Amino acid sequence: MTRKIMENLVNQTEDLDCVATCPDAIAAANVLRKEAIDLIFLDVEMPQMTGLELIESMQKKPHIVLVTSKEKYAVSAFDLDVTDYIVKPVDYPRFLKAINKVAEQIKSASEISGTGEKLFIKVDSQLVGLRLEDILMVEAMADYVRIFTREKRYTVYSSMKGMANKLPQDQFMRVHRSHIVNLRHIDSIEDNTLVVAGHLIPVGVTYQKHLMGRLKML
Repeated sequence: MTRKIMENLVNQTEDLDCVATCPDAIAAANVLRKEAIDLIFLDVEMPQMTGLELIESMQKKPHIVLVTSKEKYAVSAFDLDVTDYIVKPVDYPRFLKAINKVAEQIKSASEISGTGEKLFIKVDSQLVGLRLEDILMVEAMADYVRIFTREKRYTVYSSMKGMANKLPQDQFMRVHRSHIVNLRHIDSIEDNTLVVAGHLIPVGVTYQKHLMGRLKML
């Protein structure tokens, strides 16, 4: 029933096209391998593989809006960088709010561009080029992010997802819902905290295993 409701809501909205509706996460994974998908409305509790497990399996994530009957998954969902979280039953005003949030994230991402060696950000009316090697970390601040270098901090209108998509994955990693770090600038790690140029940064539970796997250890 919820799948049909979501399909109807999508079909009522201009600029949205329903590529597929899937009965479970495995079917959705098969579609994602074949199609270029920009946005997924995803339930959590499904047989064989949950929606959260599907998100964790994705190498490159589209925008994701979770639609579920239980609020208890909210923390785990935002740790996995979903764009929005809707509790059933879904009505059109709440659906539209999620769509507008996705549109804002896409717009903010367009104001940040990258090259092989630099990240260009919009500061006032200028585009400022930051060398990737100089970026220490990125911190979320509501609808903005702060980009740290050793000399300066820049505040940019962007989502963490937008930033993560612009930064090279071999050099940068998200370690918490609110933090992306340059792996080359990590000084030390103890318990659930790492140090980057004197900044103490928490490591989220869902990111710990991946982080340790990325580090070269003796």
